[in-house]
Amino acid sequence: MSKLLLREYYELCEGGVCQDFLTEAEKKMVKEGHVFLSGVMQRADTRNGNGRVYPSAILERETNNYTKLVKERRALGELDHPDDSVINLKNASHLVTEAWWDGNSVMGKVRILDTPSGNVLKSLVNSGVSLGISSRGMGSVTEANGRTLVEDDFQLICFDFVSEPSTTGAYMNLEEGIEKRIFSKADRINRALNSVLEK
Repeated sequence: MSKLLLREYYELCEGGVCQDFLTEAEKKMVKEGHVFLSGVMQRADTRNGNGRVYPSAILERETNNYTKLVKERRALGELDHPDDSVINLKNASHLVTEAWWDGNSVMGKVRILDTPSGNVLKSLVNSGVSLGISSRGMGSVTEANGRTLVEDDFQLICFDFVSEPSTTGAYMNLEEGIEKRIFSKADRINRALNSVLEK
C-alpha cells in the first residue's frame, strides 16, 4: 500500500461566528491590526466531503503530535493546498496558535502572518470571503463497507486555508475580541437543527 497526500477541507465556525477564544493579550493584538481566526479544523469518525473517515485513535495521536508544533510556534500553514508534503516557508500565511478537542472535532485558533501570502489571506478575510481550513497529511487508505478509512500510517503535516472545505462546519471565523457577537439560545438551536437536516 503506497502513501498518498491526503488533503481535507473544513469550514471554520458553522453559522458564521465562533465563541470568543482570544486571550486578553490577543485582544490587544487585534486592536493593533492583527487578525485571528478560529473554528473546526478536523473531525474524527465522520465521513467528509472527500469520502474519507479519520478514526479517532489515529486523529488523536496526530493531533497530540501536532500540538507539540503549536507549542513550539512551528505550526505554519499555507494559502491553498500545494501538491507537496513540505511546508514552504516562503508561502506561509498563518500560524496555528492553539489546537484542542471538542467532542469529535479538532478545534483551532490561527493568527494570520504579515507575509505576502498572509497579507492576501488577511485581505480576503477583511473583504468578507468565507474561507475553509484543510488538513494536509501523508498516509494510505483502505475501502471497507462503502467507506474510505484513513490508515494507521497517517501523518498530519499542517492545516492550509482553502476556498472549498470538505468537512461540514470547517469555515474559520474572524475573532474580534470584545465586539464579538453572541448568538442567542434560539440561534444555537436553529444552527443545530440545520446541521441535523443536512445529514
